[in-house]
Amino acid sequence: MTGADVLIVGSGAAGLTAALNLADRFQVTVLAKGALNEGSTAWAQGGIAAVLEPGDTFENHVEDTMVAGAGLNDREIVEFVVEGAPAAIARLQQLGVPFAQDGSALHLTREGGHSHRRIVHVDDATGWAVQEALQKAAEAHPNITLVPDQVAIDLATSRHEERYSGAGNVWGVYAVDRRTGRVNLYTARATVLATGGAGRTYLFSTAPRGATGDGIAMAWRAGARVSNMEMMQFHPTCLYNLDVKNFLITEAVRGEGGRLINPQTGKRFMTYYDAERLELAPRDVVARAIDAEIKRYGLDYVHLDISHQPADFVRGHFPNIYDKLMGLGIDMTVQPIPVVPAQHYTCGGIIVDRDGRTDLPNLYAAGECTESGLHGANRLASNSLLECFVFGEAAANHIAAHWDSLPVVPPIRPWDESRVTDSDEEVVIKQNWTEIRRFMWNYVGIVRTTKRLQRAQHRIKMLTAEVEDYYGHFRVTPDLIELRNLLQTADLIVRSALHRHESRGLHYTLDWPETLEVPVDTVLVP
Repeated sequence: MTGADVLIVGSGAAGLTAALNLADRFQVTVLAKGALNEGSTAWAQGGIAAVLEPGDTFENHVEDTMVAGAGLNDREIVEFVVEGAPAAIARLQQLGVPFAQDGSALHLTREGGHSHRRIVHVDDATGWAVQEALQKAAEAHPNITLVPDQVAIDLATSRHEERYSGAGNVWGVYAVDRRTGRVNLYTARATVLATGGAGRTYLFSTAPRGATGDGIAMAWRAGARVSNMEMMQFHPTCLYNLDVKNFLITEAVRGEGGRLINPQTGKRFMTYYDAERLELAPRDVVARAIDAEIKRYGLDYVHLDISHQPADFVRGHFPNIYDKLMGLGIDMTVQPIPVVPAQHYTCGGIIVDRDGRTDLPNLYAAGECTESGLHGANRLASNSLLECFVFGEAAANHIAAHWDSLPVVPPIRPWDESRVTDSDEEVVIKQNWTEIRRFMWNYVGIVRTTKRLQRAQHRIKMLTAEVEDYYGHFRVTPDLIELRNLLQTADLIVRSALHRHESRGLHYTLDWPETLEVPVDTVLVP
């Protein structure tokens, strides 16, 4: 057993922000599922939204967020996050994040759904720069212990106490060490889940390999409520390439003038779907437009074309994308980029309040694994990293302010490995993983129907029985843990989608195409 004052599961923007805000007073352990920089933060290309342009206002940013979220947002939470953005940017600058400059001011770009230029960025690799700065600061802090290659299995709760108290507290997590295969128990008086989203539930996703909904599934199994899981955001422009299936073409390409073209007709088609906002419409609108063009014309992809801009401008603004595409034989300065929509962000998740508290005592959460009220039915571009910074700090502040009232960790039972053996049927995991991702893409994608959702639900029930039997008889492995969490997350997505009898934001169903007047969250209770 390894104990700390605070345990943080996840080493991205939310987790490291919380750690750095706690470490001056407490001993903090941060668990990473793989390498410390393998999470979604490092993959973020676009940037961080903040009101910094003359003429822009907090109210403008709030309204843009509410419009994108189709009214399902919590306005007080939106205001809280938006107003915290400039200070978050200033703290990142202090940590050494080299944001792009425009003379003496920060260079601001514009993305879909934003009424002003307010995206602070580091060229087209903002997430990598942020991850590097946060990680460097965490590695240098004597009170932060960073532990890679720990795959969390489940939360350690009151039912794992040697003398069951019945209080429902969370005391940490059980996690399997990738290097040794052994299960470790990590305990703490406060636990923060910063485990990211569930993008790998889908066949095509821009999310990293480890985005399997672990925190959401663990919190649900422990008794926490989740909300709005049907709101899965599909990024409109993922590179279409048979060998590279998860390379995102940032929203900023459209923000700097990129146009969507039907390769068969040669026409710019967003004029037919949103004549006012065109390519800068919110992501759900653009993704459905691309999906409609692909299905209507029998296309494999559409074109994103920014070749009308000067070549130096394109290379200067998007150096990483330019280099990646050149390596694949595509010169974006003179030819269009083939793109398709792909799952990109989990807008629903574990319900948290303004302080990052979940339903369970001593358990906090921040970032993509949560439903804070910020994103509503569709996340506004570049609000995701912002949420990580604001809620990572909020959770840390609440833990620090209420430290004396947090109970001391009682003796917790170690993981029981007496009944398990190694499996000789690992092919079951690979087969089921592939099946889940495929039927979720086909039945629970951009456009849904009740029949498709019911078909997905039927398959989930069958696979769940099979996986639970497997889980109960064989030694846990990272792949088995992820498969179990994928199934749990898929079940929550489908159940939430079946509960919503309307189309709103990211949830579009042919059986309920109208939007209800009064927005209501889809809340699931264990």
